[in-house]
Amino acid sequence: MSYKRLTEYLDSHHVRYSAVQHSPAFTAQQIAEIAHIPGKDLAKTVIIKLDSKLAMVVLPSSYKVDLDLLKSNTGAHKVEIASEREFKDKFPECETGAMPPFGNLFGMDVYVDNRLAHDKKIAFNAGTHSELMWLQYEDFINLVHPKILH
Repeated sequence: MSYKRLTEYLDSHHVRYSAVQHSPAFTAQQIAEIAHIPGKDLAKTVIIKLDSKLAMVVLPSSYKVDLDLLKSNTGAHKVEIASEREFKDKFPECETGAMPPFGNLFGMDVYVDNRLAHDKKIAFNAGTHSELMWLQYEDFINLVHPKILH
């Protein structure tokens, strides 16, 4: 999903957002530092495989995916982090690793860490390694309908 398609999607749902341009960064830590965002406010998107089906996990950038927690919460027999090779074609308009957390637009289940709910807004990659988007956490939940993990 290109930045333009993402903004069109948000505009069509009357969701308010703000965009931030920054110099290219490739890790969540780098992005948070460059954009002056606390790591807990920056949502990172991690692609996982649940019994070989791709899904998205959205969590604060300062945390790591807990595969055991996902396994117990999803009922999957096997949970693992997907390799870029396995998912890059699923996001043809995005730079690899910069996909926004809108799995619903890519036919993927989305699991969100409830720690992101502690702040009213979240920031996330907007399809490139140099663009971020901010929006209300509640708007994100209403658009994506993720499964919330505790």
